[in-house]
Amino acid sequence: MTGEKTDDNPPPSSDNWHALEADEVLGRLASSSEGLSQAEAEQRLQRYGPNRLRPAKRRGPLLRLLSQFHNVLIYVLLAAGVMTLALAHWVDAGVIFAVVVLNALIGFVQEGKAEKALDAIRELLSHTASVRRDGSFLSLPAEQLVPGDIVALASGDKVPADLRLIRVRELRIDEAMLTGESVPAEKGTAPVAQQAPVGDRDCLAFSGTLVTYGQGQGIVVATGDADQGRAQPDE
Repeated sequence: MTGEKTDDNPPPSSDNWHALEADEVLGRLASSSEGLSQAEAEQRLQRYGPNRLRPAKRRGPLLRLLSQFHNVLIYVLLAAGVMTLALAHWVDAGVIFAVVVLNALIGFVQEGKAEKALDAIRELLSHTASVRRDGSFLSLPAEQLVPGDIVALASGDKVPADLRLIRVRELRIDEAMLTGESVPAEKGTAPVAQQAPVGDRDCLAFSGTLVTYGQGQGIVVATGDADQGRAQPDE
């Protein structure tokens, strides 16, 4: 089942799972340590959509280059260049137009690198996950994960979705891609302050990061695009 979520039933968002007790997270997501039933998981997949990052609409190279000139400051510089030409100040006009062209080329190259970086991030999503359904663990495509699923982690795994950890055993996760820290983060299950920065949210495991040591289990709290695949605790 890989149904897309519908526009009339979008999943809401929340950023405070790390501040809640594990039992409270399970309750608010209508799940348990035994995981979801297959039937319930299929319903949630229809509601939230598959656990994958949707590719952004791409613009062709020419349109991407022309868009670099669509800026108020660029318009001002172009006007100044035209006026300078009218005054026969050839050198000054040449410098102004050179700055405009150089700025456009730099923006063009940077945008291309950003698109490649997004493609690389999509590849970080794990292809399979160990998920508890109907009380038993089974290996499923990571795209089928939904909020409320219980996922098992072990050394060498890529975290397949954002998880609120509910059990850990000497679990350490490399979060350098998020925090820049070279030392793997030691994980736990205790909640932390709601205002805690990403690097201090020890009870969360983030999608795409790498388990370097230990084992753990977590409940899925976000899938796919962070602003579209995240479930919200009940008020």
